[in-house]
Amino acid sequence: MKLVECVPNFSEGRVKARVDEIASSISSVEGVRILDIEMDENHNRSVITFVCPIDRAVEAAFRGIKKASELIDLDRHTGAHPRFGAADVVPFVPLSGVTMDECVALARELGKRVGEELQIPVFLYGEAAMREERRSLENIRSQGFQYEQLKTAIAEERWKPDFGPSSVGKAGATIIGARDFLIAYNVNLNTSNLNIGKKIAKALRARDGGLTFVKALSFYLEDKKMVQISMNLTNFNKTPIYRAFELVKLEASRYGVNVVESEIVGLVPLDALLESAKFYLQLNGFKNSQVLEKKLWG
Repeated sequence: MKLVECVPNFSEGRVKARVDEIASSISSVEGVRILDIEMDENHNRSVITFVCPIDRAVEAAFRGIKKASELIDLDRHTGAHPRFGAADVVPFVPLSGVTMDECVALARELGKRVGEELQIPVFLYGEAAMREERRSLENIRSQGFQYEQLKTAIAEERWKPDFGPSSVGKAGATIIGARDFLIAYNVNLNTSNLNIGKKIAKALRARDGGLTFVKALSFYLEDKKMVQISMNLTNFNKTPIYRAFELVKLEASRYGVNVVESEIVGLVPLDALLESAKFYLQLNGFKNSQVLEKKLWG
């Protein structure tokens, strides 16, 4: 069976009933299996991970976007994480028997439908990008350019959406794409100084000369009174979790700051955790095939 993964990010992380409604709309499509739901109050954001046969993916994602547009008003939304819309980012990921080109086709089909039927502006990113400058998500939406800025800028040619109207309603815009698997990984520090966090994030980011395949931002977590380094690891085989963690620790030590904890948002491949275990336990000659569960699963 050809299976695809979809990991939509929604701009609601505080009202569980709303997130449950969105998840229910997604799972109402036959063959869809929701694997994980993550809510974050500080970011006011949820991540829903689901898998399904390739021919059900567009319908399931569309229903989630539609329900989010009905429930979430971006004019009333606040949170630490940058956002463009109620359904903020919707990536398709090839999982089993599916090619990246097929995921690109899904993203463009969904984008066209969302733009036409829901009248929500759609920007394509990643492998599905139709404009090279939109390939990287951070070139579309960033801390300095979000929903509020887009409302005015969308009238400019540079910000003309790939699908949908050149105007923004209360549901904002949606960024849809196709990409490989990534790991959302956060590290929290025992400081409230956001300037320190920004310096550490810059040292990590690939585009600023840091680690290849790392995207990083810094946020202040109001409830914990500490700074978070929030990362996307876009190729864990080439830039493993432990390497990102160790560089955060190293850079933080320059400012007399320590790591309090770290967290993984959503799902993570077993091999990514095994590589970190081998690093920290200094396992000599250990093979991932030695893991009991891997033997049982074949």
